[in-house]
Amino acid sequence: MDKKEGLNKNSNKKEFFKGRRREKPEFDQKVIDIARVTRVVKGGKRFSFRTVVVIGDKKGRVGVGVSKGPDMKASTEKSYADAKKNMIKLSFTGNTIPHQVSQKLGSSKILLKPATKGNGVVAGGAVRTVISMAGISDISGKMLGAKSKLNNARATIKALEQFSFAKNRASIVLADKEKVTKEKITDKK
Repeated sequence: MDKKEGLNKNSNKKEFFKGRRREKPEFDQKVIDIARVTRVVKGGKRFSFRTVVVIGDKKGRVGVGVSKGPDMKASTEKSYADAKKNMIKLSFTGNTIPHQVSQKLGSSKILLKPATKGNGVVAGGAVRTVISMAGISDISGKMLGAKSKLNNARATIKALEQFSFAKNRASIVLADKEKVTKEKITDKK
């Protein structure tokens, strides 16, 4: 009889875990680079890991984060939080970018061109990851400078930032301020 009760307890436990579901995360994430970093101290060497993560919702929000930690899981979680802080939101709708853009960051140079519908993402490495996480489906990209995955990802974010809501809003506000100051100057004369 004890054996049957034990079986029933385990079966109830399994049913309990079957009913529980993991929540889907807000953003998809992709690790693009993991590096083992060594720091020399008095007693010897200390090892840590540096992780570069790209997150996005494939609906126009994307971010790149980098962080170090004692193990890969900790560094990945920290870089996810960093990417969330440094997220941009794109203002255009559709499957491609409105116009060609090039961006230089450090020694990395990125060139992004719009593509016709059905071409897909024609880019490599970190550029491809950032673009796909942003949700852009037709684009052509080229890395012209260094091969650093972190710098290429950051340069791509900076290039896409030209299409972001914040950038557009800031340029509109500046244009309005200039217009108001010009009107005040003409009114005084």
